[in-house]
Amino acid sequence: MISHNIYLDHNATTKLDGNVLEAMIPFFTEHYENPGSSHLAGLTVDEYIEEAFRQVADLIGCRTNEIIFTSGATESINLAIRGISHGERNHLVTLCTEHKAVLDTVKDHAEKSHLNCSILPVQNDGLADLDLLEQAITGKTLLVSVMLVNNETGTIQYIKEISELVHAKGAFLLCDATQAVGKIPVNVQELGIDLMAFSAHKFYGPKGIGALYVSKDVKKYLSSQITGGGQQKNRRSGTLNVPGIIGMAKACEIAKESMDHHAAYVKNLRDRLENRLLAIDGTSVNGSLRHRIFNTTNVVFKNVFSEQLIMALQHISVSSGSACSSATTEPSHVLKGLGLNDEDALCSIRFSLGKDNTKEEIDVVVRRISELVAQFR
Repeated sequence: MISHNIYLDHNATTKLDGNVLEAMIPFFTEHYENPGSSHLAGLTVDEYIEEAFRQVADLIGCRTNEIIFTSGATESINLAIRGISHGERNHLVTLCTEHKAVLDTVKDHAEKSHLNCSILPVQNDGLADLDLLEQAITGKTLLVSVMLVNNETGTIQYIKEISELVHAKGAFLLCDATQAVGKIPVNVQELGIDLMAFSAHKFYGPKGIGALYVSKDVKKYLSSQITGGGQQKNRRSGTLNVPGIIGMAKACEIAKESMDHHAAYVKNLRDRLENRLLAIDGTSVNGSLRHRIFNTTNVVFKNVFSEQLIMALQHISVSSGSACSSATTEPSHVLKGLGLNDEDALCSIRFSLGKDNTKEEIDVVVRRISELVAQFR
């Protein structure tokens, strides 16, 4: 019998890896100096920061000078969307299933800066319609923003093909890779990404630290949105979050070493969970079954509202969508974008698994959900 909490909400955040915490602690106590200081202690910390740049860059296949450390993916997305400019180009393109960090920023920036924006529908499986996307991109398009892995359904977009369409029109590609980096191989060179946002806390690193990849060819078109001290070569001012950066770098190092093993293990658990949940009458999976990340499944429980089910599950942590909008009772914009009606969207639950989950936990979850669904119906 399992007595502890069961956590199946890893797309919201993950538990800090013990090795990451161990790497961070000396930078709260022993190496607490400011890396911007010119004394020996400060220069020593700066050397650790340079190594951290290397470890993060190594995970995503870029150069160290193409990384900007931020407070997280949301800030990275804001820097990319608000900071990019190129001649007379005044058109932004994105998909209706993007995270609110992209959608709200695109809408706000377009309104305040008098830009045009196109928010495109997706296919019923959550994948972008490449023909529609190609038609939407014009000679005036500045930036196209498409996420690599959807945070609610796990759908993986065809980013390489999308980048080819974007670059054929001379535009830039921003990729929100928050749910991908540290979980699956991501190489910005191979995928043709110009700007990419990601956060450490999605792959067992600390909260409050993230990064924006900016390709060498795009750097000159990006303006800083935080000015003051000139840190990070004037691209993002502010005293560096040293413990956070060290922690993110360690999480990147661990992810590179253990990614394949964790993916295989977690996929088996996800499939076990999904197959058993689908044995319950009136259930189905939202989004693509073929093109999705290994740890996520989003399931409709017909005629059972997810909010009611989540509350009844008590010590089993699951979600009805993005953690950023979980306080609302509105149907998920992602699921609506896939064509679900309001009721089915409000009866859907996202399960996102992690490396510490077990078969025993999965069996407990299935048994409890089966009981509750029968009870509520």
